[in-house]
Amino acid sequence: MEKAKVYFTKELTPESVVKMYQKLGRELKGRVAVKVHSGEAGNQNYLRPLFMKPMIEYVNGTVVECNTAYDGERDTTEKHLKLLESHEWSKYFNVDLMDSEGDKTLEIPNGKILHKNYVGKHIENYDSMLVLSHFKGHPMGGYGGALKQLSIGVASSKGKRYIHCAGKEDGTYEEMFQTDQIQFLESMADAAASVVDYFKDNIVYINVMCNMSVDCDCCNVAEDPCMKDIGILASTDPVAIDQACIDLVQNSDDEGRDHLLERINSRHGIHTIEAAEALGIGTRDYELIEVE
Repeated sequence: MEKAKVYFTKELTPESVVKMYQKLGRELKGRVAVKVHSGEAGNQNYLRPLFMKPMIEYVNGTVVECNTAYDGERDTTEKHLKLLESHEWSKYFNVDLMDSEGDKTLEIPNGKILHKNYVGKHIENYDSMLVLSHFKGHPMGGYGGALKQLSIGVASSKGKRYIHCAGKEDGTYEEMFQTDQIQFLESMADAAASVVDYFKDNIVYINVMCNMSVDCDCCNVAEDPCMKDIGILASTDPVAIDQACIDLVQNSDDEGRDHLLERINSRHGIHTIEAAEALGIGTRDYELIEVE
């Protein structure tokens, strides 16, 4: 596999998100799903709708999310819709909770742990997907980026529990937090592969490296960011873009670098990237192309 191209700019503006998308040279056509993280109630670090507005409008996209599998303000459609309103996503965009009418099963023939994935049924309504990810740490996965958005993010509430329980159909809430860590990470990679296979070439990835806390936007009480903002990356390869983000953190001389890396490494976060590459959905071998 030849090197993947990952475009990078230090300029953190709404207009730069559009510029990075344009650099990819891949036009998302038809009905475009824009996968964002709506941000748990109380979270201070999630990317705000106004920052994403020019990009979402540029592709005439619909903001999509799925309900969570844990307690909070996003675990039911009714509560999640209220949160999307309070966080102003529905003020600016059409929004769609893709699992509000149930699940769609995607097969994963070559999955290492999972051989199917449960995603929001409304995925059927879209021809392409723009994966807009906030790169940061994560309490369970080590980090959150494009691969997490593809897996946990696109999975329905049922699918999230299925991934967290490494393919156990009747996994309990408690078991979600007791799964073998490597199996959990490999399950995420399997689930991500199913979404990549579903959209094929009609999917692109943008990672925004700002507000980088060790905690995810799913935490209602998150630690404040520990590193200075780095920039925006764009690629057609989900493995390469996440690897590039990890490398930018690793190569930083920021005083908060070690704190974020401790979170990533203590959860073996890089293994999700390794597992996704092994499935053939991307490569860790990339060329970083800086855009002024």
